[in-house]
Amino acid sequence: MSDHVHTVTGITSRIRESLEDQFSGVWIEGEISNHRLPGSGHHYFTLKDPFAQLACVLFKGSAAKSPVRLCDGLQVQVYGSVSVYEARGQYQLIAQLVQPKGYGELQAKFEALKRRLESEGLFDQAGKKPIPSFPATIGIVTSPTGAAIRDMINVLGRRAPWIRVLISPVRVQGDGAAEEIAAAVRAFDAAEGRLRPDLVIVARGGGSIEDLWAFNEEVVARAIAACSIPVMSGVGHEIDFTIADFVADRREPTPSAAAENAVPDGVALRRHLDRLRGTFEARTDNDLTSSRRHLQSLRRELEAREPGRRIREWSQSLDYLGERIESALTARLSLYRSELGSAGRALQSLQPDRELSRRRERLVQVMQQLDQATRRTLVDHRRDLENLGSLMESLSPEAILKRGFSFTTDENGQLVKTVDQVQSGDRLITRVAGGRISSRVE
Repeated sequence: MSDHVHTVTGITSRIRESLEDQFSGVWIEGEISNHRLPGSGHHYFTLKDPFAQLACVLFKGSAAKSPVRLCDGLQVQVYGSVSVYEARGQYQLIAQLVQPKGYGELQAKFEALKRRLESEGLFDQAGKKPIPSFPATIGIVTSPTGAAIRDMINVLGRRAPWIRVLISPVRVQGDGAAEEIAAAVRAFDAAEGRLRPDLVIVARGGGSIEDLWAFNEEVVARAIAACSIPVMSGVGHEIDFTIADFVADRREPTPSAAAENAVPDGVALRRHLDRLRGTFEARTDNDLTSSRRHLQSLRRELEAREPGRRIREWSQSLDYLGERIESALTARLSLYRSELGSAGRALQSLQPDRELSRRRERLVQVMQQLDQATRRTLVDHRRDLENLGSLMESLSPEAILKRGFSFTTDENGQLVKTVDQVQSGDRLITRVAGGRISSRVE
């Protein structure tokens, strides 16, 4: 026998983990049968084909987002993960999305991932970071050879030629493109100094859903969501939407629009600054003129009031006040010395040491009296407790039995009080001092 014996729970748990690891996020096609909808709102059904069947459950939250109404006989495609219902030892499919057969696998994957990420809060507006109004450095994640990057550089050079542009070249379609895009976003986020942009733009030109699919991959979505730098998306045409658009801090309909709205218009900004400078210079001139007039008015008023004479008067007043303060302090100190001497003599006459000794002796007497009273009370309580114990002992059942009494019960332990409680053949138990006597009624 093997040294290790599995429990049913343990082996079932390991089977569940193995199935979930190998069959997570799978599409399964078949016909619905045995559909049940209990009060919980969860859908239970069987997915079958001519040769096999699979138990499925679509929980209430996922069912609310399902594009079809489930019923027996419906041909569907189900997206979910295979797991085990451990209470019955039955493997089943935990469905996340149910769609009619032929709906389109890519579109279905798009909808499933969108719903899952939305439920995690990755699309919440409350978590969006504000796009900087005046970025100094912009990082662009896109193909280095496409038309999108040329259009974006032209727009940025025309609107804001002072902007530093950092380009992270990646593939924007095909196998491995999603991983490259995600790695580029993470690299910008980890950069420091002059290599760290104030804004990241993820972009590519238009195309089919297959061409844009790299921007619908979960790895790209999570890299954008985790980026501490604001991220702007500009993928495809205006009618195209990708998962990256929903996760980004702001979505622009095209790469050119992203470049257009990522920076201020330099010409318009220069005109605005010129207007502000003119306004500032005019206000400054007005303020200087007004301040000059006010200063002149104060000078005339100061000269009219003869400040030298006023200062001499204030100086004389200060000397007079100083003398008064010094005299008052001397008198107050003399008074305090007299009061302190009187208090010392009064304290000496009270002899506090003698009073403290007397009160200490009284405290010792009170403590001795309290100790004696406590001891007497304990003796009285102990005597009362012994009397009560003797009384209880005399009234106990065992003492009664020793005085010659007995009591009888039936087989169930019920006390027999009258003859009517027993019948012929009943077995009785009589308790007497020193033991029990079994008997039978005749």
